[in-house]
Formats: sequence, C-alpha cells, structure tokens
Amino acid sequence: MNSYLLFALVILYLGILFFIAYFAEKKRSSFWVNNPYVYSLSLAVYCSAWTYYGSIGVAANQGLEYMAIYVGPIIIIPSWIYLNSKIIRISRVNKISSIADFIGLRYGNSRSLSAIIALVCILAIIPYIALQIKSISETFHLITETENSTSILFDSSTYVVIIIALFSSYYGTKYVDASEKRLGIISAVAAESFFKLIFFVILGLFVVYGVFNGFEDIYRQAEKLPDFAAKNSFNGLEGSFNWFLMLMLSMSAIFLLPRQFHTAIIENRKEKHIKTAIWLFPLYLLIFNFFVFPIAWGGKILFFGQDVNPELYSILIPQKFGNIFISTLVFFGGLSACISMIIISSISLSIMLSNNIIIPYGWLDKFKSENDTDNTKSIVNIRKVSIFLLIISGFIFYKYLLLGKSLFSIGLVSFVLIAQLGPSFFGAIFWRRGTYAGSVSGIIVGVLLCFLGLILPSFSENFVQSEFYQSEFFSFFKIPYLSPITQIFFWSMLVNSALFILISANTVSNYRERNYAELYVDIDDYIQNHENAYIWKGTANVSDIQKILGRFLGQKKTEQALKIFNLKYNITDESDTADSRFIKFSENLLSGRIGTASAKILIEGVTKEDKISLPEVLQILEESKENISINKQLSEQSSQLLKLSGDLQVANINLIEKDQQKDEFLDSVAHELRTPLTAIRATSEILLDDEDMPAELKKDFLKNIISESDRLNEIINDILYLDKLETGTISLHISENNIIETFKKSLKPLLHLFDQRHLHHSEVHLLENEIYRFDEQRMIQVFQNILGNALKFTNEQGMIQTKFQEKDDQLKISIFNTGKTIPEEDLEFIFDKFYQSKNQNLRKPIGSGLGLAICKKIMIAQNGNIEVKNKEIGVSFEIYLPKENESVPNADDQNM
Repeated sequence: MNSYLLFALVILYLGILFFIAYFAEKKRSSFWVNNPYVYSLSLAVYCSAWTYYGSIGVAANQGLEYMAIYVGPIIIIPSWIYLNSKIIRISRVNKISSIADFIGLRYGNSRSLSAIIALVCILAIIPYIALQIKSISETFHLITETENSTSILFDSSTYVVIIIALFSSYYGTKYVDASEKRLGIISAVAAESFFKLIFFVILGLFVVYGVFNGFEDIYRQAEKLPDFAAKNSFNGLEGSFNWFLMLMLSMSAIFLLPRQFHTAIIENRKEKHIKTAIWLFPLYLLIFNFFVFPIAWGGKILFFGQDVNPELYSILIPQKFGNIFISTLVFFGGLSACISMIIISSISLSIMLSNNIIIPYGWLDKFKSENDTDNTKSIVNIRKVSIFLLIISGFIFYKYLLLGKSLFSIGLVSFVLIAQLGPSFFGAIFWRRGTYAGSVSGIIVGVLLCFLGLILPSFSENFVQSEFYQSEFFSFFKIPYLSPITQIFFWSMLVNSALFILISANTVSNYRERNYAELYVDIDDYIQNHENAYIWKGTANVSDIQKILGRFLGQKKTEQALKIFNLKYNITDESDTADSRFIKFSENLLSGRIGTASAKILIEGVTKEDKISLPEVLQILEESKENISINKQLSEQSSQLLKLSGDLQVANINLIEKDQQKDEFLDSVAHELRTPLTAIRATSEILLDDEDMPAELKKDFLKNIISESDRLNEIINDILYLDKLETGTISLHISENNIIETFKKSLKPLLHLFDQRHLHHSEVHLLENEIYRFDEQRMIQVFQNILGNALKFTNEQGMIQTKFQEKDDQLKISIFNTGKTIPEEDLEFIFDKFYQSKNQNLRKPIGSGLGLAICKKIMIAQNGNIEVKNKEIGVSFEIYLPKENESVPNADDQNM
C-alpha cells in the first residue's frame, strides 16, 4: 500500500477518535456514553501491541507461556466485586487521582513515597510506551513495504506519535481536577477496544478458514513441525513453575499498571458497573486469545525455515496471500491497541509527574502567590507538557534503545517493575501495621533488584561480562529452571515483601499512618462519615484555609463548598475555628488538582498542628467508630420509624376512607332498600283504600309490587352472597368446561337487550385449546355482571367486544365497551365493596352496586383475577384464569 494513502487513513482514523471523544464529552449523561459496557471495554486497554503482536510471537516461540498473561487476569477479575469496590470507595472518599496518591496517602500522606512510586511508574511505563511506538512504526513500514528511516524527520511514525501526543494533551487535561471522569477519552478507548477485537477476529477467521481448512487442518500440519509437542505442554514441573510465576505477575499487573488503575478505579462512574466488568472483560480476553495459537502455528507452517519475526505473523500471513484489506485491518487493530495504551498511560503518568514530583517539589510556593485563574492555567499546562514529553520520551527510547528488542520481553520487564508496588498496595487495604519505612524499603530494594537483574543485562553487554554479574554471589541466586523474567520476579517480590513485613512489624507507625490505615482497611465503616474519622488536633482558622482554597477553586466555588460543608454539619458561618472535619474537607478539595501530598503541605502552611500519641489515635478512632456505628443504627431506626409512621398514616387514612365509604355504602343500601319498600307500601295502600279500582289498573299495581319485591330480594341476596364469599362458606364446583360455550350461555339472555339498544357485539377467538377448569355457574355470574355493566354504560349504537387469548400461561378474556371511561382516581378502588365513585351520575344505576366486588371475589377464589383499564374510547375488563387450576377444591362438600 502507498505510504501516503496509509498515512492519510491513519489521520482519518485519528479524526474519528477525536469525534468520538468530542461527542462523549457533549453527551456525558447519555446512556451511549455512560454505561457499564463502555467502562468494561475501556479496561481492554490492557490488550496493547504486546497482545496484538507480541502474544503471537511468544505462542510461536515459547508455546503456552503466552496464555499466563491473560489467564491470570481472568482468574483474579471476579475478586473485583470486593477488591475494586473497596479501592473505588477509598479513592472516591479521598479524591485520589493516581496509584501514587493511593499508596502514598495510606502511609502517612508522604510526599517522598508518592514521588518514589511516580518515578517507578515512569521508569516502567516509558519503555512500554516505546514498545507501542515501535509496533506502529514497524507495522506501518511492513504494510507500505518501505524501509524504516533512521532520520526522525523522514519516519512516518514520528508524525503519528506527535498527533497522538497532541490528542492526549488536549483531552487528557480537559479537567483541572485529575480525579474528574474523562468520558471523552474513555469512550474513544472503548471504541478502539471494540475495533481491535473485531479486526483480530476477522484475521483469525481469515487464517483458520481462508488460508487453512479449519482448526484441525492447522494442527494436523503443525504436528509435523519438530517443536510442536514441546510448545504444547508445560515441559514438566520446572516449566509449570515458570507458568505459575507468570500467572502471578499478570494477576498483579491487572491491579497495578497505571493505565489499569486509571480505567478501573479513577474512571469508574458507578460502582455497580463492576458487576458487568467482571464477566465482560474476561470474555473479551478469552475471545481475543481464541485465535492467537492458530495464527501462531499457521505462521510457523507458512514461514517454516524462513527468517521472519513471528510477532508480525498477523500482517505477514494476509500479505503472503495478497490480501491488502485484511493486512490493513490488522494494522488498524494494532494501531488501536497502541493508541489506547499510549493515551491512558501518558495521562496517568502525567498526573503522577505533576501532582507527585513537579508541583510538590517546585511549584507550591508559586501557587501560594497566584490567583485561581493563573494557578489553574499553570496546572493544566504542566500536565499538557508532561503528557507531550512522556510520549516523546517513549519515541526517543524506541528510536535509540529498543530497535532490536522483542515486544514481549519489554512488556514483561515493565510488568516486573510495576509488580514492586504490590506489597505496599495490597498491604494498604488489608494490613493496619504497614508503615512508611516498610513500604519505601521494599519498593526501593525490589526496583534495585529489577535494575540489576533485568534492565542492565538487557541494555549493557559490559555489565553482563562484568565480574560482579559473573560472581558466585550473583550466581547463587540463579535458579536454573526459571527464565530471567520469572527469576527476578520471584526474588524481587520475595525480598520486597519480606522487607515490607519485617520493617513494618518492627517500626512504630505515626498517628497519621495509623489514621489512614483504619480509614483504608475499614472503609465501609467510615464511608458515610469519613471526615469525622480524620484525626487532627491544633489551631486553625477557616478564613486562612479559605484563602488557600480560593487560590485554586476561585472565590465563588470556595464559598459554595463552604456552604455545603456547613449545611452537612449544621455549622454557622459565624465560627472561624476550623476542626478536623474542615481540614480533611479542605485537603480533599485540593487533592484532585495538586495531589494529596501537596494539598496536605498547603493546608499545613496555614495551620498549627499538635502531635498526637498513638494510643490517643486508637482511642479517638474507636470512639469515632462507635459514634459512626451508633449514628448508623440511629439513622436506620429513624428511617424505619419514619417508614412505620408513614405506613400507619397511610393505613389510618385508608381506614378513614373505608369507614366513610362503608357509611356511604350503608346509606346507599338503606336508600335502595327503602325505595322498593316505599313503593310496595304506597301501592298496597292505594289498593287497600280503593276497592273500586279497575281490574286492569289493579293488575299493573300488583305487577309493580312483585317487581319491587324482586329488586328488594336481589339487593338482600347480593349482600348475603358477598358475605358468604368473604367468609368462605360457598362451595366451588371446579370441572373442565369449554370457556367459549360458557360465555355463550352467559350472553344468550342478554342478546335481546343488546338489540333493543342497537349495540354491536363481536367475539375474537385466539385460543388453540378452549377447555379450562373453572366453576361454570360462577363464571356465568361474572360474565353477566360485566356484560350487564357494559349494557348500562354503553351508549346506543355502541360496541362491546370480547376477546379470548392465552398470555403468560393464563387464559385472558378482555370485555371491552365503548362506554364512558372510569375516572382515574376510581380505577384502583372499582372492585371494593364499600367504594362508590365520587363522579357517578346523579341518578344511580339500577342494581345493588355489589356486582364488581362479587366478580373480584369469585375470580380470586378460582386462583384468577379481574382488572379494569381505561382505553382511548372506552373501558376494558380483563379476566384471568390459570391454565392449570388443580389447587382449587372441586368437591361439593369442600368450601372456599
């Protein structure tokens, strides 16, 4: 491919990333940006060029060893539900913005320890950034079939690196608060993770099914290679030790790599997103590595006997078959892997470089005299320059030190160096006795061992040939069956951990170390009230601290922050005395901008702190914990009492309403009973007084007496019937019946009434089976009640439709009418026996008013239900019956 065309495509691709980042920043609250899948995909920044190219090289040269780097994280990631949740809470409470701050704060908020950790990270990750640039340059020249120029100005990768550096500098410093979430960058990284996976899967499918005839074909041909058996086993117990140590190394890396800490902890917006990440991220790693071995063996088969770099098989294979499209896709997949690693690593390193080295050791005095605008500008510029210089340093490192090195070896050296933070990191969240002295000693000695055992031998032939390296002392520590990487990892971690434990156990931590030890280890106890658990004694004025805050936040934001603090703790503005809570609150406000150590130094500059003895610290912490526990219990009890009070209030209102409804119902029943009785009495008196009444008129009067008597009887029967339904003294006769036939029996007596009112009735049958178990007579009663109700309220020329269907393993019967809709406030109570609508017509409908309550009781007795819903032009009653109705008694002598 033409180099200018490929460079233009690279620029276009970077433009797409700019657009994704821009869109994400504009739509911060959108689900497409702020969701657990974006968070989970951003974690795949772990899969860098080392994964995309280096793993294939290791699989080809060393066999199964490559898998340890991915199996380790897959094994340990489920523990994130506890470990990362705890780390996220600690970081959020203390406004932590980097792993250097996280460890440094725990061991007394020490400026020197934070600076050491930052230096270790920079020392480990700049070669790693160089590794990414190396793969971009090599694959670019491989795709374009051009020579890699020794001149920086004529190397295309130079300009790609500059563009990446500018992109990272712009979006990585968009927020002066380093603990702020960078949704633009994270969304772009998530998109890159998706692209690189898809492109790698396409490559895998091409190799397995395009070049070869499936997996079996690859392995059948690979079996003929001389080293096939050795590369597909762990080479006995000795090889297993190597594999196990590599497994442990990768487990630590998934926590400690600055880019992993940044994406997993700092960029976590919601703790619950971890629940998605613990299955999606391992699945991503499994899919990614599914094709590594087939591609590696496919390359060994195709290039057997040829002097080619196995790390480049992913591009060489499609090139061999003239498939420019696949090779270009692979290049862009690798480019995505490189870019995301460079961006996130440079951002996290720049935060450490600025907050833990440059600002605390050179800029604090300047900040004290500047205003908030100038200070903000200085902080942002320091980080921009830091990002740019870190990436350019990686480029220079690649150009002059890494040209002959493999991707895998460079990556492992970085892993081992970063692993030196492990004892202090995990000790911070689990061990109260860990001290600053133990942490510093362990890290320094561990890094020194890595330097002597890995870095110097890799870059200096003279050191390898030196008497010291060849001495018996040095040889004593060489374990024959361990590789150089696993050997140094083993010894450095052993010495590091031993020093950390022994020195910590034999030194007394100061009050600040012990204070943070409690806050870290028992974060769940303090998270709701962490400022109360911060121990500080001395004299300080709010006004002095406010001036410091104003130089970074500005006067308006500072005043807003103070209002929030005062409201939280019910403090009046009149008091100028600062307590421990305000000290901690103020340090947190500054931590995101200048780091935890610098924030502490600035606040210390305007306060006078008294030393506190360790026993006093423990006593205060115990009292604080008890107070927090009591407050928590009181809060829980208070919330429970409030809930109970609310429930009682609602119940009381309901009782009053029910009582009122009952009174209204009884009044209504009394009225309904009185009406026929009055009519019967009046008619009887007329018949008694007028002996000469014509026979025809007398006959009408007698019919009226009979009609009113029937109505009176109906009301009394309904009241008695409802009472029996409620007390369970009515038998059910459950049997298999045809629901359609039962409905037709219900409908038949009413058809002439439908015709009189010119109502149109239709039925919709969507049932495959019409046989169900129910009490037919009770169902006829329900149908006739609902249909009778529809007759009363549906206007002439209206429509009534009955629909039969199965839904969610239930029979659903919908009886819809085009009558007047029911007021929304009545829908919930329409089936209550004591409820009558406040919006009913002045003329009450004929009947007892108990029909719907009876229907509800009948359906519940048959394990069914009945509901009512308003539609656009009417009302629908929906009747439900279970498909299987075995639990309801069906004998005559069994009551409901």
